[in-house]
Amino acid sequence: MNTINMPEDINHQRRRFLSNSAMAIAVSKLGILRSVKAEAANETAAQLAPIRPGTNTPFKSLKQIDAGLLNVGYAEDGPGDGPAVILLHGWPYDIHSFVEVAPLLASAGYRVVVPYLRGYGSTRFLSSETLRNGQQSVVAVDIINLMDALKIQKAIVAGFDWGARTANIIAAIWPERRKGIVSVSGYLIGSPATNAAPLPPAAEFEWWYQFYFATERGKLGYGKNTREFNKLIWKLASPKWDFDAATFDRSAATFDNPDHVAIVIHNYRWRLGLAEGEPKYDDIEKRLAEAPVITVPTITLEGDANGAPHPPDSAYRRKFSGKYAYRLINGGVGHNLPQEAPQAFAQAVIDVDRL
Repeated sequence: MNTINMPEDINHQRRRFLSNSAMAIAVSKLGILRSVKAEAANETAAQLAPIRPGTNTPFKSLKQIDAGLLNVGYAEDGPGDGPAVILLHGWPYDIHSFVEVAPLLASAGYRVVVPYLRGYGSTRFLSSETLRNGQQSVVAVDIINLMDALKIQKAIVAGFDWGARTANIIAAIWPERRKGIVSVSGYLIGSPATNAAPLPPAAEFEWWYQFYFATERGKLGYGKNTREFNKLIWKLASPKWDFDAATFDRSAATFDNPDHVAIVIHNYRWRLGLAEGEPKYDDIEKRLAEAPVITVPTITLEGDANGAPHPPDSAYRRKFSGKYAYRLINGGVGHNLPQEAPQAFAQAVIDVDRL
């Protein structure tokens, strides 16, 4: 999940927000934070044919392609000559977070590409010598390399968790490759330096797994109990999502990737400054540490029952200088927003294309 990575100015507002909300968080162990500002997202959803979450189970096409350091596994749907949309998952999820979103967008004429991130599913490193690096910039570089391999010059990029952060980074560093972005939970670019500032105790409690991953016990425990651990995260992050065993098991197969544990542990240790990144990405990380403003059209989304709390959009609104809209998605929607509310997510992609 996306948690601590926030630039310092947003971290300050976040600490104040979470401090003021400490009593509410204490009452609810899940710490569900609700933003007071919202756009009436459901009004535009009628433009898409209704779909019930859980309706679609298979992707029409699963493919592999060499891109940069990886052989990337990805699903694809829609016309090959349609405007491109890239959908990015986070931890601990996979491409099936978009199994209902993809056909909705394909039916609207988009070419939809849904890749497994490094360490997930059928994506593999081309060399056994490559560092199993999970720092934020390298995931974005992976997606740029995938776009190059697929000959996609410009795309709408939409995601949640790691995927939202990656969409933010690409929009900030390579704006010429982005037609627009959809980002769940807003602006997520950060750095180990900004993450060094402590949060109020109630907020620190929410990020328990990051401290667990910082230990060797946590690394061994995650490797031994990966599926059980991630199922717990699903429940905590989406407390009102009544997913069944088949839904979880379909995604849990992605965690069998031989590099999954290494990538996840490195990602969270790097965020806390406990693991080094690769020097070749230092220039990108320096730019990201400055919390660059995103200029491309953006729609940010938040679920009304997100168990991984984030500040309201007022805390990050000024980080988006282009055309912008914010939507609070109601109905008990948690952290895995595209899978829990596929229609609202797909509509946001279509709408950002019109901004």
